[in-house]
Amino acid sequence: MNEAFDDDGTLRDSIWLRKLGPGYIADAFRWAHEADPKARLFINDYNIEGVNAKSTALYELVGTLRKQHVPVHGVGIQGHLAVQYSAPHDIADNMLRFDRLGLGTAITEADVRIPLPADSTEYEAQAEGYGVLLRGCLLTPGCDDLTVWGFTDTYSWVPDTFPGEGAANIFDENYAPKPACSTLRQTLTLAAGRR
Repeated sequence: MNEAFDDDGTLRDSIWLRKLGPGYIADAFRWAHEADPKARLFINDYNIEGVNAKSTALYELVGTLRKQHVPVHGVGIQGHLAVQYSAPHDIADNMLRFDRLGLGTAITEADVRIPLPADSTEYEAQAEGYGVLLRGCLLTPGCDDLTVWGFTDTYSWVPDTFPGEGAANIFDENYAPKPACSTLRQTLTLAAGRR
């Protein structure tokens, strides 16, 4: 299930909601489980990195679904950030509440966009955004994945969706690593050293 909520925590207006009602989410999980009982089934959304109206609505929904024995196994947190907004420093707190429900978590589409042209301060802020996402995942026992949403700015989706913004990936358009790449590597090295 992908992007079922609006930012205010209400269900997103969609053909599925209009034609099938709010039960379509539980039905989608049941049908997917029936098609492949071994698949891990996640609900995935954006702007749910920290504790807010949207992440709380999703938390309440998956809690209800679990009580109804709906086969939902995890929550995907997209992780589309921007340097002009505060990084979600409560991400671990947010993901831990899903852990307590017995759900896995994953960062599924990490990128951190920058207003263009980017400068060194913004690249450092970008590195911090990536670091916050990775540290949140590492602090959450049920988080087992962080996927970057593209690795080079050459093929980024950001400029087409957010005019005037870009440089969102860990490698630039010439495939040179940015500070974010180093931050991810250092964070993983430190985490590996603690284990």
